[in-house]
Amino acid sequence: MKRRYFLPIYLFGILLLSSCGPSVPETYTESEELPKIYPDVIDVTIPQNIAPLTFMLDEEADGMIARYQAGDVEVVCEDKMQPSMSQWHELTAKVGDINVDVYVKKGDSWTHHKPFAIHVSADSIDSYLSYRLIPSSFVSYEALTISQRCLENYDESVIYDNMLCGFEKEGQCINCHNYQQWNPERMQFHARQHCGGTIIAYDGDIRKINMRNDSILSAGVYPAWHPWLKLIVYSTDKTHQSFHTTDMNKIEVFDLESDIIAYDLDHNEVTNLENDTTEFEVFPAWAPDGKTLYYCSAHFEYQSPNGANASELVNRCEELKYNIYKKSFDPETMQFGPRELVFAADTLDMSAVLPRISPDGRWLVFTMSKFGYFHIWHHDADLWVMDLEKLKVENGKLNEDSCVVARPLDEVNSKDTESYHTWSSNGRWLVVSSRRDDGTFTRPFFAHVDKDGKWSKPFELPQADPEYHRQFLRSFNIPEFMKGPVEIAPQTFADMLKGEGDPVKYVPQLRK
Repeated sequence: MKRRYFLPIYLFGILLLSSCGPSVPETYTESEELPKIYPDVIDVTIPQNIAPLTFMLDEEADGMIARYQAGDVEVVCEDKMQPSMSQWHELTAKVGDINVDVYVKKGDSWTHHKPFAIHVSADSIDSYLSYRLIPSSFVSYEALTISQRCLENYDESVIYDNMLCGFEKEGQCINCHNYQQWNPERMQFHARQHCGGTIIAYDGDIRKINMRNDSILSAGVYPAWHPWLKLIVYSTDKTHQSFHTTDMNKIEVFDLESDIIAYDLDHNEVTNLENDTTEFEVFPAWAPDGKTLYYCSAHFEYQSPNGANASELVNRCEELKYNIYKKSFDPETMQFGPRELVFAADTLDMSAVLPRISPDGRWLVFTMSKFGYFHIWHHDADLWVMDLEKLKVENGKLNEDSCVVARPLDEVNSKDTESYHTWSSNGRWLVVSSRRDDGTFTRPFFAHVDKDGKWSKPFELPQADPEYHRQFLRSFNIPEFMKGPVEIAPQTFADMLKGEGDPVKYVPQLRK
């Protein structure tokens, strides 16, 4: 006999009126069309430990009744599909399909739309996700937070709030939170302008680092923790913005110059790894074996006799085509090898950035757009995937036809922006920042990939109310998986930022 749950159930005084719950209509017309719902959960693959997926009807109607059904468990909801936590746990208790029926009422008639399924995978997802919440405004400093969300329920908390240190004229920007091996006790983030510096927390030790040094281009910007060493590789960037009035890509973020540096946590020392003045290096990323460093670089030579010039770069920004490179690394000697080409996006008249390697070392996922590197503002940006096992190398050099092993990740891409992405610790889930909902705000979407490289349709970060994302007018930037929550209080970070940062020392070579 099926177990049935009805939502909502109302209590009046001490009387439980279970008979007032919704039920599936007895008389209806069948439709071969799938229902129009938001968020789109049709035929998605989800982990067993994800928070309940909710949805609502995305068209004008006089009513909706929806049913989740898995085995002998049945949940029926009215107006919005919002199962409780306990009901959801029963629905996802076994790997398999949750079958979904949607009934739509228009006038006095009900229509039963084509049923669909939600596929429950045995592959779990990391329990937490962190992200920066940022308003869509660029005229003043406003409230920014680095927040964390438990993916197994709807609980969200603040890791750090920029208003704890900055306000109006003393504004503070915060960004680039990052973790060593998904470990929330080993993290870093940057604060810019007021009380600026890099915060590094490592197993209970919290420090503010002043990474500016005359021997490097700038303080560290985009980080990449080594998988086990107390070593972080950064790009250093002199970053500028330009704003467009007619182009659909309203903002262009670009670097006048950029290099790659390495930072030794134990000795508080930095060294240059790549600093060619005709190359713009950015977005370092480690392979999981800790022996290869990936990054992106675009060749650009200024024609102005005065060197780096913002006006010239704005006019020539479409010439910036980033390729993906790698450098070998010996953890014993702390020596890096010369750069090697991995993917020549410029031969396709494209620009490739944000390389991310799967934990098993096989898949390289990156973003592609027509030019530049700040693809989150490019509406044509898509994810691409490369099978590193199939790279062809001859005599130590990449074969020219190696590009055939890279392809657009059409199973995950949408008609709008796909940008910043990261892997889960088990390598079975990818989270990506996407503007697919409205073209304006980025939101996290999760896609499953199996051991054979088969990708599934992504689903949006679940919320208790399916209207949440449409009403919450902030972007979710830099989604990063975590194995648990950051437990350091936001005020502890603020107190550290209000103090002086430890100045770094430049060395020509990392210590062994």
